[in-house]
Parts: sequence; structure tokens; C-alpha cells
Amino acid sequence: MANDSLAPVTGVNIVIEGADDVATGAQAVEPHALGRTQTELSQYIPRAAIVDHDLQRRVEAFLFTQSARLDAKDWQGYIECFNANGVYWMPAELGQTDWELEPSIFAEDILMMEIRMGRLRHPNAWSQAPLWGTNHIIGNVIIEAVSADVIEVYSRFQMMELRRDTVRHFGGTYRHTLVEHDASFRIDLQRVDMMNGQAAYDYVLQAWV
Repeated sequence: MANDSLAPVTGVNIVIEGADDVATGAQAVEPHALGRTQTELSQYIPRAAIVDHDLQRRVEAFLFTQSARLDAKDWQGYIECFNANGVYWMPAELGQTDWELEPSIFAEDILMMEIRMGRLRHPNAWSQAPLWGTNHIIGNVIIEAVSADVIEVYSRFQMMELRRDTVRHFGGTYRHTLVEHDASFRIDLQRVDMMNGQAAYDYVLQAWV
């Protein structure tokens, strides 16, 4: 069937085949609107895995315990997973590389995390008055790099948040920079790239994701 024979059926503003100088489809309706361009990857792709089964089990146990402390509202225990100079960072965009010089959703050192903990524990904290809690699932753990004192780890997470009768879901990528500490680890940097970080929310994030 010839393209021109489809016009009576589809209408003039349906894109089938058109000349470069003729606006069709959505462009004909709103000629000044531009579609989104994909200039970079929308998700971080981990590097090749370091195969060390004992280290893998230890790292996974640490990540699982860290998220369990968060879900249990053990704020102090959660903060103690970080080094004295540790940073929790949730950039606004995947391409960001500096937590100090670029706008972020979260960018907190130990002092800022302790301030947040104090607010969460305050008797008048409105976010904690209704039924509120989270549940994390951590998976796809990949050890990306190991040096003498630093371990770089990739993982994926899904978080369910319940507040009153409202459930929200968040998901994305963790990238931990860990250092050995006693028989476990401490966090130098926890980077959180949320897949839905740019979505509109009814209320802001109250605690770490």
C-alpha cells in the first residue's frame, strides 16, 4: 500500500514518512518542543569483578548489616559504619564527580549525619510521628577494585518506604569505598545513584536511602 493512500486513515499529523522540512506528529502540534537527548549512560555499569570468595562474603555481610541498621532505625549504628572522614553522597545526576562543588540530593559528612540523627530522634519530629519505616534489599554485589587498604564495591538496591498508608519505592546503585577495620570495614564514601532521583515526591526523604 502506498504511503499517500494511508493519509485518509491515519491523518496528516501521524509520522510515517515525511520530508525533512515538513513538521509531522508531535512536532507539528508543538514545533518548539524538543525531545530528550541521551548524551550519556543512564545507569552506571560496574567494572569487571574481582574474584575473591572470602572477601565477597565479608563485603556482602557488611552491606546487608548496614542496611539492616537503617531499617531498624539504629541511626547511631548506621553512622558508625562510616570512617571519621566518611561521606554519604547522593548526587543529583549520574555524571557528577564531586560532592563538594556540585548540587546534590544528599551530601553529608559525619557531623551532618549526626545532626540528621538528632532531628530524627527529636520528640517533635513530624516525620517519625506516623507509622514510618523502610525495608531494603541489596543485591548484585560486585567487588570492582582492591588495593592495599581500599575496596571499591558496586551493588544494586531496592527500598520500600511506608508512611501511614502510603508506600513509596526507590531503587538504584550503591558504590561503596571501603577500608578494612578490625574484622570488618568502614565506609570512606557511599555514593547512591537513585534511578528515580528526579521524580516528584509528596514529601522529602527523611533519612538515608
